[in-house]
Amino acid sequence: MSARLLAEQIGATMVLTISNPQFRNALGPEIYTAGIEALNAAETNRDVRSIIITGEGEHFCAGGNLNRLKANRAQAPQVQEDSIEALHTLMESIRNYPKPIIAAVEGAAAGAGLSLALACDLIVAADNAKFVMAYSTVALSPDGGGAWALARALPRATAMHMLLNGASMSASALHNLGVISHVTASGNALGHALDVAQGINGRAPNVMASIKEMLNDAADVSFNAHLATEKKHFVRNLHHANGAEGIDAFLEKRTPHYK
Repeated sequence: MSARLLAEQIGATMVLTISNPQFRNALGPEIYTAGIEALNAAETNRDVRSIIITGEGEHFCAGGNLNRLKANRAQAPQVQEDSIEALHTLMESIRNYPKPIIAAVEGAAAGAGLSLALACDLIVAADNAKFVMAYSTVALSPDGGGAWALARALPRATAMHMLLNGASMSASALHNLGVISHVTASGNALGHALDVAQGINGRAPNVMASIKEMLNDAADVSFNAHLATEKKHFVRNLHHANGAEGIDAFLEKRTPHYK
């Protein structure tokens, strides 16, 4: 059975499940295409406030399918270039998505699977989850933005250890380093991620989009440029209908209802 991406809306959260358990939910072109389509559909659905990406069964995602990569060696290099371009389009879509995206990780998040988790806004991981950039183990270099994300999230020596040695990191270690936002009991990653998403879903969607945009850009712009961006977003959000609702609800000591 080929890999599939399953979509299920739970409350205001769209759960996208990589379904390829025979190969530990390895990625492939069918997942890249389905992922982009699912994100596009959820973006225009006003009833969806957040996304969770998870894997079926015991593992989150083992990255690329080595049998497929071996077969691609017999093809022209353009075949692999096109495949990586599709992967990178998916990663860019996740990184720049206006709604919060949470990775719910059980078991292994390896290679491009770890890159996928790192592209998300929050990572909820089971306490026995393992995170590994295993590319160098099979004489390959990273893709999917994994090295870019690790360079920004970790001390240089730690990132190098993961990339050069293919060393695995535990959920607790990465949580202590601030890479993982939540650690939960084994088997509860999705449930805990849904709880986290529920808290986000009750907040103003326009503000969630503003926060994501500002944080994504903050590391690459000057302080003055960032201040100008903050001013633009603040004024726009203040004059949004949700701005009135948020202030009124706080002053009236009631739960806000955002649109």
